[in-house]
Amino acid sequence: MPDSAYFHRLFMATLKPFAALRPRPELASRICELPNDVMSPEEARQIARDNPLSFLHVSKPEIDLPAGTDLYSPAVYAKGKENFESLIAQGSLRQDAQAGFHLYRQVMGKHTQTGLVAVASCEEYLRGVIKKHELTRPDKEDDRVRHIETLNSQTGPVFLTYPARKAVDDFVAERTAGIPEIDFTAADGIRHSAWPVSDQAGIRFLEQQFAGIPCLYIADGHHRSAAAARVFQSRKGSGHSAFFLSVIFPHNQMQILPYNRVLKDLHGLGAQDLLARLERVFVIGEPGQAGPSARHDLGFYLAGHWRTLSFRPELASSTDAYESLDVTLLQKHVLAPIFGIEDPRTSKRVGFVGGIRGTAELERLVDSGDYACAFSMFPTGIEELMTIADAGGIMPPKSTWFEPKLRDAMFCHLL
Repeated sequence: MPDSAYFHRLFMATLKPFAALRPRPELASRICELPNDVMSPEEARQIARDNPLSFLHVSKPEIDLPAGTDLYSPAVYAKGKENFESLIAQGSLRQDAQAGFHLYRQVMGKHTQTGLVAVASCEEYLRGVIKKHELTRPDKEDDRVRHIETLNSQTGPVFLTYPARKAVDDFVAERTAGIPEIDFTAADGIRHSAWPVSDQAGIRFLEQQFAGIPCLYIADGHHRSAAAARVFQSRKGSGHSAFFLSVIFPHNQMQILPYNRVLKDLHGLGAQDLLARLERVFVIGEPGQAGPSARHDLGFYLAGHWRTLSFRPELASSTDAYESLDVTLLQKHVLAPIFGIEDPRTSKRVGFVGGIRGTAELERLVDSGDYACAFSMFPTGIEELMTIADAGGIMPPKSTWFEPKLRDAMFCHLL
């Protein structure tokens, strides 16, 4: 029988320092950008139009090619590589002389979160020590694989979380008390600051602390982590490909916003018939609030009016973490039986709107006639996510919207 030390080595989080490729501090505000998947090519083209340093020229290189170019054509990836190598050649992006960790703080209004920038183990991802809670789409996963392979680099981090530890919190507070090496406020008002941890004592401390943490959780970045693992497997675990770029935050600093739903039609129902069917599922409050204030409450927008929908207690009484999620209840009792949407992953009749856009965006989409009605959700809790991941479960699609988003190019991991 293996001893307990064996199991401790087998089930623990391995985080490693690395020699990051980073922007020159004075250029960071012009280079670093939101992830490629939170904007359309048209939005990206507008943002980067007058900024040749924008990392969107690397992460969404189709903006430098004729409109209508196939997003997955070889020319797109080749253009991204050309733009990436240009930023390096001109010295706008520079690699650290030695391996180290970094601390990355984001401030969004009254919310502050500080994470550890490191590389995490692809092998541990494949073994389930790094836990996921979402399924990935093959086309998006393939795109990320091609992006990594073409650039020979991971340029956007995976957003991980861990059960908070006071010793790590104290270390972070001490190390971030000084002047940050990179510090800028982006156009969206979010402040980004970074401090290096390059001394051996600091590196050793952080490695030892995380070696005592049994698992990590993917908050955002399922496609990036899956793609990194595929590259690791194709390269047979050689060199830096054995690890993937990550920023790891304590769970009690995570901010989850709702992921709202908009529906294209009422599935042949009139408004009064629809409300009558909804009344079997919910206690309906009129007039209602645009944003629900409690778990198991939803906002419902139809014909210019908000109603508050409260799941009937007998439907929301499950003690199972997955079954009691509001997104699960909505799918099980409303979207499938009332609207005929059996698979929200593939249905063209349902759209998803990140909570960062607010309930005004739901009103706009419905009032425009593009959609027939909208549901505003109460945010999923981080504890719910961790409980489901611990059980090996998969959450319904579009269950969580983490904010603020990590900026691409703040740190790159060269393979």
